[in-house]
Amino acid sequence: MLNKVIFRRQADKKSTNFIVSLVTLTVALFSAAVPLKSSHAADSFVFTAIPDEDESRLRQRFEKVATYLGQQLGVSVKYIPVKSYAAAVTAFRNDQVQLAWFGGLSGVRARNLVAGSQAIAQGYEDQAFETYFIAHASTGLQPTSAFPKGIAGKVFTFGSKGSTSGRLMPEFYVRENLGKSPDEVFKKVGFSGNHSKTIQLVQSGAYEVGAVNFKVWENEMKAGKIDPKKVSIIWKTPPYPDYQWSIRGDVDGKWGSGFQGRVRDALLNMKDKDLLASFPRQSFIPAANTDYQPILDVAKAIKLID
Repeated sequence: MLNKVIFRRQADKKSTNFIVSLVTLTVALFSAAVPLKSSHAADSFVFTAIPDEDESRLRQRFEKVATYLGQQLGVSVKYIPVKSYAAAVTAFRNDQVQLAWFGGLSGVRARNLVAGSQAIAQGYEDQAFETYFIAHASTGLQPTSAFPKGIAGKVFTFGSKGSTSGRLMPEFYVRENLGKSPDEVFKKVGFSGNHSKTIQLVQSGAYEVGAVNFKVWENEMKAGKIDPKKVSIIWKTPPYPDYQWSIRGDVDGKWGSGFQGRVRDALLNMKDKDLLASFPRQSFIPAANTDYQPILDVAKAIKLID
């Protein structure tokens, strides 16, 4: 980043001429010593991901993705973490990142802000994603195939305010089945920030009921972090489209014609079982912006997007 040096003009003409000469010499020496970049091709290709799980787990996963993409694309690739879903969208909008692993809602929001941006790949499982409504054992709530209307009056936590699976879809079904907003339905409403935290809060009894991404639930169960005697699934939503990789529309101008297609192909050709398991996804498949029209429609229906 070049520093701007501001010189005050002196009334004395000789002093002014001296300063101009000094600046000219300084600029010449600086230019010779530090040549400016002539194109964006030398820049790192940067991506991020919504913080839907424990940060250390995300770092481990996406630093491996950065290594994989760098090898496939032949450019420097960096992963940068963000603290919130909104921060991921902002970084994408401001071109601080050119690629992002978004949820359905955050992806729709980000692409609406950046002309030409595209959803290019989704997990195989993301075609039919689900939210689990979970409850602490003390509530006495049992699994049901119908919406659990007994959650009314409980202390309830969503995930992040910008989460598809942790906020958008569960709020939609609460409103559709109970006819009121969450604030009117529940004794208290919280936002945990991420799915892992939602599980912890309900399991501890700090919240009686919560809404969680089914993939994070499965991951935490496999990791032995869930005690079925304390917390259990009481309802599963109908399927909906969710996570996807979205890319800015101007990447070809920076890294060369066809770069967007090369990124898409690298993601679709990711075969490392350990890397895929960390998402967890069995594979990545093609995606398009139109796949997420249902998410946009729901977000407008409950006024999360104008």
